[in-house]
Amino acid sequence: MFFVEVIDLEGLGNRSYLAGGESAAVAVDPPRDVGQVLAAAARRGVRITHVVETHIHNDYVTGGLELARIVGADYLVPAGAHVSFSRTPVRDGDTVDIDTGLTLTAVATPGHTPHHTAYVLGESGRPVAAFTGGSLLIGTVGRPDLVEPRLTEQLARAQHASAHRLADALPDDTAVLPTHGFGSFCSSAQADGDATTIGKEKAANAALTVDVDTFVAELLAGLEDVPAYYAHMGPANAAGPDPVDLTPPAVADPDEIAARLAAGEWVVDLRSRIAFADGHVAGSFNFEADGKLATYLAWMIPWGKPVTLLAETAEQLAAAQRELVRVGIDRPAAASTGGPAAWLRDGDTPASFARATFADLAARNLDDIVVVDVRRASERDGGRIAGSVHIPIHELHRRLGDVPDGTVWVHCAGGMRAGIAASLLDASGRHVVAVDDGFDAAADAGLTVVTD
Repeated sequence: MFFVEVIDLEGLGNRSYLAGGESAAVAVDPPRDVGQVLAAAARRGVRITHVVETHIHNDYVTGGLELARIVGADYLVPAGAHVSFSRTPVRDGDTVDIDTGLTLTAVATPGHTPHHTAYVLGESGRPVAAFTGGSLLIGTVGRPDLVEPRLTEQLARAQHASAHRLADALPDDTAVLPTHGFGSFCSSAQADGDATTIGKEKAANAALTVDVDTFVAELLAGLEDVPAYYAHMGPANAAGPDPVDLTPPAVADPDEIAARLAAGEWVVDLRSRIAFADGHVAGSFNFEADGKLATYLAWMIPWGKPVTLLAETAEQLAAAQRELVRVGIDRPAAASTGGPAAWLRDGDTPASFARATFADLAARNLDDIVVVDVRRASERDGGRIAGSVHIPIHELHRRLGDVPDGTVWVHCAGGMRAGIAASLLDASGRHVVAVDDGFDAAADAGLTVVTD
């Protein structure tokens, strides 16, 4: 009997896997912090004999090199990937034994990257699961535009061919186990569901249901902005990431927090957007620890700028550190736990701003305020508040000067990104109201929602 254990990385929208038999296992696309993988192997009572990468990742720093070193495993990386460390290069058709009756076969599936490789797990010679990385996803495929603009169309066509190669070679009941598609911006669209098979994808995935020209045109038309930090992930993974250091950062007292703000560094408050709006250190930014912290902080912070973390508890701080090392923000400059009372100098008072609903917004005269929509363009295309200004959240910190004068009511789709945006605007000295509400409530509240 074989097993496959899913390791969810919800903040980044990815999955890693541990698969094996009674005594040995393989880890697929492991995260930078390898503790979850090691814990899963310990629970199963198996030794990790192989660590494999489907590709050089663009959206997170891999833990593959470090995991292989820790457990003494063979580290398999696609032969076409240019890396600076020792590994076992994998080519199309290569097979390794994982456990008794369990094999892993490499299948070249270019498209997400030129060297992308899927791995088919076989039990007694029969395919039972395919680890498809960024090739065939649930209802979609990995985006083809992360390597080089000149290769995008070529790679999109390769995605179509790779999806068909897998579909033609594998039984319909073969489980499809992708790395991307659960919120990662490496996916060209988000997964519709939690699990799938080759047979289900044959019926529903555009890569397998439409001709290549239609597929490519639609795929390229739907691509959105790439998170800025992706530019740093590939090089870090190709060079070989350093081991992580998750020891607590140096403690910052109120004077140091104030000094770091004065120096133009980022001070990030990890508390909920509700707590932040009620009271915070003036000039700090709010990225909720329970939101997509790694994605949005790494996307927006100037790369390499020192960051100080403010958390409610030591546990919240430790979890945030773990999230951030996954995207290459390795060591906070400093940190502090508690609340504004512990972070403000004597005589300083907390800053705050209002929160509201779309019903509150509908009750206002929109001619007297500025409504800023920080959703992505694709979200806005589905409906927008008439007269609102569109500045996607990942652009706002560079475009604060584009926000018209007046009190700013800022919204997103559910409230989390509006909280980030409100903190940026508040720190810049603007009078801001964070709309903490689902966008579906906008029309119901009486606001005019229009589409192009």
